[in-house]
Amino acid sequence: MCMLSERLQILLDPERRRRLEAEAAARGSSVAALIREAIDAIFPATSDERRQAGDRLLDADPMPVPHEIGALRDELEALRSRRAT
Repeated sequence: MCMLSERLQILLDPERRRRLEAEAAARGSSVAALIREAIDAIFPATSDERRQAGDRLLDADPMPVPHEIGALRDELEALRSRRAT
């Protein structure tokens, strides 16, 4: 677990505070923990993004790959041209 050492003060309108408190209570969490979770979800650390991308690649189902290099190049070009449109 990371050591929390930085303090941040923000001003909220009553409606936002009420929503945060209600969600935190529903989750059995604190408002501060909920805000940290929201920050991580909206602004993930670069290393987290890379780890998640790697996890998705490793968890993906195997897919057939052409054995001939020319066929592989053709397939990649077809995919690139679809993405460009």
